[in-house]
Amino acid sequence: MQKLKNIGLLTSGGDSPGMNAAIRAIVRTALHHDIVPMGIMNGYQGMIEGQIRELKTTDVSNIIQRGGTILKTARSKAFMTEEGMEKAYQNLLKNDISSLILIGGDGTFRGAVEFFKKYQIPAIGLPGTIDNDLSGTDYTIGFDTAVNTAVWAIDKIRDTAESHNRLFIIEVMGRDAGYIALQSGIACGAEHIFIPEQQEGLEAFINAVSNDHRRKKLTNIIVVAEGDEFGGAYKLATIINDKLPEVETRVSILGHMQRGGTPSCFDRILASRLGYAAVEALIQGRTLEMAGLVNNEIMFTPFSSCVKLQKPIANDLIDIISVLAK
Repeated sequence: MQKLKNIGLLTSGGDSPGMNAAIRAIVRTALHHDIVPMGIMNGYQGMIEGQIRELKTTDVSNIIQRGGTILKTARSKAFMTEEGMEKAYQNLLKNDISSLILIGGDGTFRGAVEFFKKYQIPAIGLPGTIDNDLSGTDYTIGFDTAVNTAVWAIDKIRDTAESHNRLFIIEVMGRDAGYIALQSGIACGAEHIFIPEQQEGLEAFINAVSNDHRRKKLTNIIVVAEGDEFGGAYKLATIINDKLPEVETRVSILGHMQRGGTPSCFDRILASRLGYAAVEALIQGRTLEMAGLVNNEIMFTPFSSCVKLQKPIANDLIDIISVLAK
């Protein structure tokens, strides 16, 4: 067990619903242990610029239900330079910060590893990303909310698709990971789902759409991750229009609406559990590990494993797409 000085807390990379719930849990757990939580604004960039202030329990009142992050977030190329890291370190010293809790994704954790190599500042990470693409946790903070937002939108689009007998291509976020597309597509009964991890092939897809059209199945919902094999919804629509001009096609890009909004109950509880666990982990002397949820238990995974290992897609989810969409 270690007696900690001040704990620095930041959010980095893309925002995700539930980050505020995690901040709240970290602040109040730290205060419970008579540790001063210090909020670092705007991620690593704020650490470089000295945007650091003490957080009190009142600062995190009435934020558990809010999307986004009260600490703001940013990506910082300057932090990965020697000069940037030195400025960040000096600002931690000025504020008597001896350890860090980082809420973000793989880029956030890589930054912590490099910083530790140079200055030996202990750090624990929380998986804050809607993409659900970090190994070491079954769910990342914000994923459940993002999927439910996508489902809400796709259900509404299907109403219009059926009214007009149209094929709709709906693009969701996921440049490198298809978890949002896969789960929202299955939940909404999509006829086809395209994700970066799985290749269907153009010919098989065009034949399937053509067969649907011949048998008068005129309404089709296709959910596409932005990083799919065809390059996104608009490129896929162009292919369909060229190959099957008789099929009336529309495109809808859900975009950043998936990042915002009130976090779901699941994300609030997940963030609260992980935030509490992060403070306890620092007290126990852990460092360079991510707190995650595996089989409903809190587990810790080294940053190196979280960012290097690709999280596998469950085979049964892939298998049931074609069966359930008939």
